[in-house]
Amino acid sequence: QVLLVESGGGLVQAGGSLRLTCAASGMRFNTFTMGWFRQAPGKEREFVAAIAWSGDYTYYVDSVKGRFSISRDNAKNTVYLQVNNLKPEDTAVYYCAASYLPMSSMTLDSAVRYWGQGTQVTVSS
Repeated sequence: QVLLVESGGGLVQAGGSLRLTCAASGMRFNTFTMGWFRQAPGKEREFVAAIAWSGDYTYYVDSVKGRFSISRDNAKNTVYLQVNNLKPEDTAVYYCAASYLPMSSMTLDSAVRYWGQGTQVTVSS
């Protein structure tokens, strides 16, 4: 059984930082493209960031470039999302995602094979 378990969310003031963690189990982690999506209240889920299986390549939605950083540790079956300089509009449930497809395809919900349960990030102004 594949499990993706996120942690690290919370309430933070604007300008603050968090480190989101996604621990994977039940899968050959180092063969999957990993990514993060988010869903704000009343909005559709959107892509945030992706990282290739090797960790050598990353991709971000424009709104988080320069503020967010995705990384992975294949030895620990874990993917991280460092979120800095948070803004109120970053408030959302953040979901970890795993895909069989290349990183370039990871921006779509349809590309995701496995989802985590989500972790809430709330940014106060």
